[in-house]
Amino acid sequence: MQSLTQKIKAHALELGFNKVGIARAEILTEEGKHLQEWLNRRYHGTMDWMERNLEKRIDPRNIVPDAKSVISVAMNYYADVPHANSPEIGKISRYAWGDDYHILVTARIQSLVDCIKHEKPDANAKAYVDTGPAMDKAWAVRAGIGWLGKHTNVITKEYGSWVFLGEIISDVDLEYDEPIADFCGSCTACIVACPTHAIVEPYVLDSTKCISYLTIEHKGEIPGELKPKFENWIYGCDICQDVCPWNSFQQQTNEQAFLPREANVAPQLKELQNITKEEFKERFRKSPIKRPKREGFIRNVKAALETLSK
Repeated sequence: MQSLTQKIKAHALELGFNKVGIARAEILTEEGKHLQEWLNRRYHGTMDWMERNLEKRIDPRNIVPDAKSVISVAMNYYADVPHANSPEIGKISRYAWGDDYHILVTARIQSLVDCIKHEKPDANAKAYVDTGPAMDKAWAVRAGIGWLGKHTNVITKEYGSWVFLGEIISDVDLEYDEPIADFCGSCTACIVACPTHAIVEPYVLDSTKCISYLTIEHKGEIPGELKPKFENWIYGCDICQDVCPWNSFQQQTNEQAFLPREANVAPQLKELQNITKEEFKERFRKSPIKRPKREGFIRNVKAALETLSK
């Protein structure tokens, strides 16, 4: 007879998650310390929301009273398509080539919550997918999904770092997995490859220099000294992941929703600079690219065109 832990893990795989692990719900002492140091150094830039609800980020029991378990899941999104390499073409991060992962992964993880409540009707469970005051990467590491790479992305042995993460915090007592070792070793490929030197030391990212942050989360103009280093990235950046040796073990995703929309693989910069609000809304319907809004997206495109004209 399957235990509740086995049923949860089996159902997670049935739902399309590629990895699932479980960690004990407890205070994230070391991770919380590193988070506070990172905030003190202002490496979060304009992401002021990172400063809020620290007590919940550090201790899941402040989210779900009497929490005992954190179920972490990972879903592979890699599409085996190369980035275009032309000065007239913009680059979009692989994770945003298809549909917005929040929609699909949230629906799947909510189904996993329903599974738990079916088995234990009195269970209290709260799910997050890159939202809310939960430290996705910390819980993925503690649950044995992978280890934290020097570029600060979680790396799995099977899928590299091309995975979306989510977690369920629950007051159900389950069987816990062990974290796995850090297999980065002496490799510094991601640190060396970053054109803006955003990885200021192993496992520490200065978001204010990160192309992904600057093209998605940053409010306002892009610093002039960094624009020439963007290498035509107009939404996100995959450089540190592309050079990671562990990402040579990537596998094609089975999720059709994550496969690239044709217009996102090789977008023409000059075409995008004049995109209207209506065109932007239609072209990026159900896409994460909507996050910086049309104004932020055009800002990114113009930054790439400025470099092209020089």
